[in-house]
Amino acid sequence: MQQPLEALKTLLQTDQRFLLIAHKSPDGDAVGSLVGMFHLLKNLGKKVEVVLPDPPAVNIVGFLKGTDCLFYSSDSNAVENRFMEADCLICLDFNAISRVGYMQYLLAGFQGKKVLIDHHTEPENFADITISEVSCSSTCQLIYQCFEGMDLLSSMDQHAARCLYLGMTTDTGSFRFPSVTAKTHKIVADLIERGIEQWKIHQEVFDNNSVDQLQLRGFAVSEKLVLLNQGSHGFPFGYIWLTKDDLARFNYQPGDTEGLVNTILSIEGMKAGVLIQEKSDGIKMSFRSKDEVHVNQFAKKHFNGGGHVYAAGGFSPDSMDVTISKLLSLMHELFPR
Repeated sequence: MQQPLEALKTLLQTDQRFLLIAHKSPDGDAVGSLVGMFHLLKNLGKKVEVVLPDPPAVNIVGFLKGTDCLFYSSDSNAVENRFMEADCLICLDFNAISRVGYMQYLLAGFQGKKVLIDHHTEPENFADITISEVSCSSTCQLIYQCFEGMDLLSSMDQHAARCLYLGMTTDTGSFRFPSVTAKTHKIVADLIERGIEQWKIHQEVFDNNSVDQLQLRGFAVSEKLVLLNQGSHGFPFGYIWLTKDDLARFNYQPGDTEGLVNTILSIEGMKAGVLIQEKSDGIKMSFRSKDEVHVNQFAKKHFNGGGHVYAAGGFSPDSMDVTISKLLSLMHELFPR
């Protein structure tokens, strides 16, 4: 990582106008890395703007306060202007141009310097500087390590530290996934020493559920959970499937099903699972696994997705029934006998 890190440090020493972007349907790591980087660069005296394809969930949207973030979904012209005014584009927490949704033409056509900082597998070669560390628990951890490696941690204030903690805690399932290392905890210790109140961040993110959200989760587990581990020829796999009508019944808001797929892995004997949701443009899939079962290549090969070894997304243009039938027909590939 040293060579691209030196290139990034050189770039940060120039008088550039920086534009920061992250992926569509931004999660905690996307928002945390975006806003954390915003504050870090601001503290270095840089000119920084922020845009996103669409808004994040209500429990993390508050972290955008003070950034004047624009959303392409609500003001595409203003977002286009920010792309035209920027000298350097810093892409955070995504590995492919398609991950920015309708903004991808702006990213592909950007004429200035492009930087990619990300921890997903198989990054596309679209940036001038690519810093990719799959072993990192989160892009937020990677940003910390970048600034540590550049000897620029002096720019880390409580605002930046708070946002980096957001991404680290959400992308690690509150520090329980295998991606968490001793280095992860050392970074968290430093963020706490810098004054963050980590329990307040946890409350803000995880303890602000609506009644509709809790009832949706209860319905999903009690009525829409299917386990395939029955009998000698079963598989340690489960899925939750939610139609548009199911989501509408409980007044679904973005983020309401975040982490729901992990419920499947909490069941004794389960090795993998998927949350399948019907959206207006097709079927969204969120895969999770553990131990020797890896879902990233499976999602990439069969469901137009990818991601991490134990956490991957997918998409199907087919109906719910066809998608589930296809999934079930492929169990032998995910669990070879």
